[in-house]
This record gives sequence, C-alpha cells and structure tokens, in this order.
Amino acid sequence: MFNEVYDVIVVGAGHAGSEAAAAAANMGSKTLLITMNLQNIAQMSCNPAMGGIAKGQIVREIDALGGYSGIVSDTSAIQFKMLNKSKGPAMWSPRVQSDRMRFAEDWRLLLEQTKNLDFYQEMVSGILIEGEKVVGVKTSLGIEVKAKSVVLTNGTFLNGLIHIGDKNFGGGRAGERAATGITEQLIDLGFDSGRMKTGTPPRVDGRSLDYSKMIEQPGDEQPEKFSYLESIRPLKEQRSCHMTYTSPEVHDLLREGFDRSPMFNGRIQSTGPRYCPSIEDKINRFAERDRHQLFVEPEGWNTVEVYVNGFSTSLPEDVQYKALKSVKGFEDVKFFRPGYAIEYDYFPPTQLKHTLETKLVEGLYFAGQINGTTGYEEAASQGLMAGINAALKVQQREEFTLKRNEAYIGVLIDDLITKGTEEPYRMFTSRAEYRTLLRQDNADFRLTPKGYDLGLASEKRLRRMEQKQAQSENFVQFFKDTSVKPEEANPVLEAKGSALVKQSDKMFKLFARPQIGINDMRQFEAVETYINEHNLDSEVIEQAEIQVKYSGYIEKEKNNADKLNRLEDVKIPKNFDYTKLKSMSSEAKQKLSAIQPVTISQASRISGVSPADVSVLLVYLGR
Repeated sequence: MFNEVYDVIVVGAGHAGSEAAAAAANMGSKTLLITMNLQNIAQMSCNPAMGGIAKGQIVREIDALGGYSGIVSDTSAIQFKMLNKSKGPAMWSPRVQSDRMRFAEDWRLLLEQTKNLDFYQEMVSGILIEGEKVVGVKTSLGIEVKAKSVVLTNGTFLNGLIHIGDKNFGGGRAGERAATGITEQLIDLGFDSGRMKTGTPPRVDGRSLDYSKMIEQPGDEQPEKFSYLESIRPLKEQRSCHMTYTSPEVHDLLREGFDRSPMFNGRIQSTGPRYCPSIEDKINRFAERDRHQLFVEPEGWNTVEVYVNGFSTSLPEDVQYKALKSVKGFEDVKFFRPGYAIEYDYFPPTQLKHTLETKLVEGLYFAGQINGTTGYEEAASQGLMAGINAALKVQQREEFTLKRNEAYIGVLIDDLITKGTEEPYRMFTSRAEYRTLLRQDNADFRLTPKGYDLGLASEKRLRRMEQKQAQSENFVQFFKDTSVKPEEANPVLEAKGSALVKQSDKMFKLFARPQIGINDMRQFEAVETYINEHNLDSEVIEQAEIQVKYSGYIEKEKNNADKLNRLEDVKIPKNFDYTKLKSMSSEAKQKLSAIQPVTISQASRISGVSPADVSVLLVYLGR
C-alpha cells in the first residue's frame, strides 16, 4: 500500500502537525500527514481565537517565516483587536476571533493545495526504529510506513482521559478516541513521560442568551491583519463579543459540586495550566473575589454556538448548568455540550535538541502539547520548526534554530529545552528579555530573510519586506534631516502641553517627545507632503514612528543582545564530561550532564547553574 519511503511523516493534524506538514512539503520533502480523523484537521479544540498577548507575536513570526497560521487566522476571522494599545509597542499583541468551522476548512484547503503532501487517516500506534534511528511508523491496523524522519504532534490524544464530574472516559477530545501505544513504546526506549491536564468550558446556544444584560466588546475601528502578504485584506465587517460576570451566588452553586469535582476529590492528579485555570480553581484560589469575567464568544459568522471563555470546568454537568443559569444574561441558557477536563501524556522537553529532534532517537521530532505546552500558537510554532528541521535533516542541510533575541519562537523553544516545564507552558511577553526587539510589527524584518533562505517565504514576500524596510529607514532619516521653525512647531507643541522651542530644531527631536504622535507631526506640511509623494502605507508610517520614539530602548537592547551572542558563539563539545570540573557545584554538574547544553549561553540559563559554575566552564574551555 505504501511502497515509497517518505522524507517526513507527521503524526497528528492539529496546529503543530498542520504547520509541520506544510513546512516540510513546501521545502520539497515528500511528506505524509497521518491523523485519526481527516475531518478534524486544524480543529480549534478550545477557544475560537488566535493570537493574544505574546501569542499574537508568535503568529506574526510564523507568517514572516512562510507558515500558514497567520493567513488562515485572517481568512477565517470574524473580529480583530490589537491588545495593549495603551502600552508601548513591545506589548502590542494582535488577536482575532475566528470562525471555527471556516478556520479548519481554510487550513485543510491550503494543505490540499500543497505540493509533495499526502494524507492518510489512521491511528499511529508506534514508531519503527533501527538502531537508534527512526525509520517510519506503524498504524493500529498493522500497516508499516517507512520514512527518513518522523514528527510526533499528538496533542492531548496520548492516553487521553476526559473528566466530567465523577464520570471519566478515554478520549483525545470530546467525541474522539484516545491514541494508545506510543507512550509505552517511548518509555521502553528510555524516555521520561508525565501527565498534564487542560480543560474547556461549556458551549451554549446563543439564541438562549440575553445580550442586553451584557457589555458589548466590538473589534477595532480600523482592524489590521496577521499576514504580511498583500493579497490578504483586513476585515470590513466584524462580529462583537460580549462580557458578563460571575457572582457570589454563582460561586456558591459551583461549590456545591466540589465534592464531585475530579479536581478536588483526587481523580485528577496532573498539573493544569496556571494561567488559564478552571472556574472551580479560580473561586477556590481567589476566594476573596466576588466575581470573575466571562467573555461570550461567537463560534462563527452564522452559527448560534457560543463559547463561554472563563468558565472552563470539569464539574458535573448539572452543577455547570445550574451555576451558569445564575450568570447575568444566561438565565434561560441551553447547553450544546458541557465543559470537561482532559488528562494526557507529555514528554519533558529537556529530552530534545533546539531543533526539536529527540536526543535518544535520531530523526524523531516532537512538537506541541507532547512537549508540555498549551495553546494553538505555541503548538503551531513548534510544528513549523520541527517540520523545517526534519526536512533539512533529510536534505542534509544545516539545521535551523532561532535565538532568544531573534524571535518569541526562539524564547519558547529555549525555555522548554533548557528549563523544562512541569505545568502547561504558555508564552508571555515577560518571558522575553528582548521584547523591545521582538515586536509584532517587525517580525517580517527579523524573519522573512530566514524564511526565504529556507525556501518557505517567496521572493515576492522578501521584496515587499525589503521595500517596507527601506521606506521606513528613509522616513526616519527625513525626520533627522528636516528642521522645523519655532513659529511652525510651537502651536503643535502647545496644543499637546509640551515645552515650546526657541529656535529651529530637527523634527526627530520633536517627534521623540512622549506627548507627540504621528498625527501631530502630520500637521507639518513637509511631513504630509513626504508621505503623499512616497506613497507610504500605514505599516511603514507605524514602523517609522516606533523607530523614532523607541530608538534609545531599541539600541540598548541590541547591545545587550550582542553580548549574549558572544556567549552563544562559545560552543561546548558534544557529550562533554562535567564530572571532571572539580570546582563546579554538584547540582550544576548534574543539570549540565542531563541537559547537555550546546553553548555557554544556554548553560548559563539552566536552573541551578550559577555564574560561578559558568566561569569554571569558561576557564576550562579557554584552555
């Protein structure tokens, strides 16, 4: 049935698997995507949204490299919002509300139009290994498919167990069976595994809700988009979300079911996501709070199904229903399906290289929730990187990794590989020490040349990026070169409560003042004339404004990043024996031996390795 040997087999077609398959195939590798149900490719298992704080930056990075998540997020969006606009641009984070069904359909159609990509519906029950190298996969029907590399993106399906109150049953997602066999085989091969938990809220009938009792949450007046491609257009129409709150009465009704909650009666032993807790966890941990926000999110343009964001729960369905009926606007609520928790197997990611290839089995890559992460965006970015590296390995090309100062994707993977995770890992802007450099607006400048070199980003995309970069730099230079007289400048400054000038000054200095924005600068005829003559679009204008207003911060971070890169250049020999370093602490030796960092910089970030330990290592390597 499968006579050929594939270059790359991707197991699982969630967000990680879809990006992995697209990347490998677009790089010219003969790729097979195997999943348990081809109807559920790129299913949004939880909330119908992409992006958000730090996650929006990741989607833009995927797009800049030539991945598909940004494109699909735009084509299936029903609302766009730029979050954190009141803060500095390092914090701005794009987010879309998505049409769940259209999102999955758009992903599937894009994959079907991708050359070099085959599909097969079956459960993979094991991997085929010769020596210490992967050579294919085996399905539950006993079919063996040969491959030069394999990417596992199993999501929540590995021995998945669904909990609703005191009931539990095997499943990878509601209505879908769990995947078995892979965990047990990997443990036999010497891998460490663990269990994690995540959850989802009830879905309800929007026709049964009273929106007049809720607070409307519309999209941005001038919506933007994720993808840098010119062919993708921003939304013209949008659907609103709504917000309501729980109450002490709701909390009391929920507490009545705590004795039947798997969270509290010991049925669930594994760790859940700290930053997306269940409603019962919230009212238990934050007992002093008498209300919590709930976001009422439509699941698409035309469906009446609604996602109750903030009400994730594994309580018995009767308790869920009774409590939700006491929420303002939900008095007559009808359920489509109750919320549930799900436990699943994961493999601590310190067992991986930065390429996401496993240290134990050559040619085997892990991406997504199998690595202990949570979130579509985190999964998609790992899938992209695993797919890229699986293809590069087969093509005998140099591996591709991203540093912490190059991308949020670099921060995510380095955190996982170097520090590991004992709870579902979620990306935040605070995790990135170079977040002023890693903004959502400049992901194309940072990553599109790399995507082009890999064969993922098109030449047209690269040329557009180069044009935008040149136009932005020239516009900044215009502000540095052009002077403005006091009689022109002072009326604008006075209107903004900014100190007046007594003599001509460069526009750059005025523009750099915190009170002065681009709309103030456009009051000067020379600026408006420049914009019109050079036909500058909003992306270029925004980019120039950020470069002017944050030039000092950006320069400082670049210098810090350069210092980091000097340590990145100091490589540690493979399988280095740390036991021979007498002056190093025992904890450092143990941690370094387990993780086997590739560079001094990575070694310095391992928990339990002190600056003194790093000095010992530097001195030894210097000899």
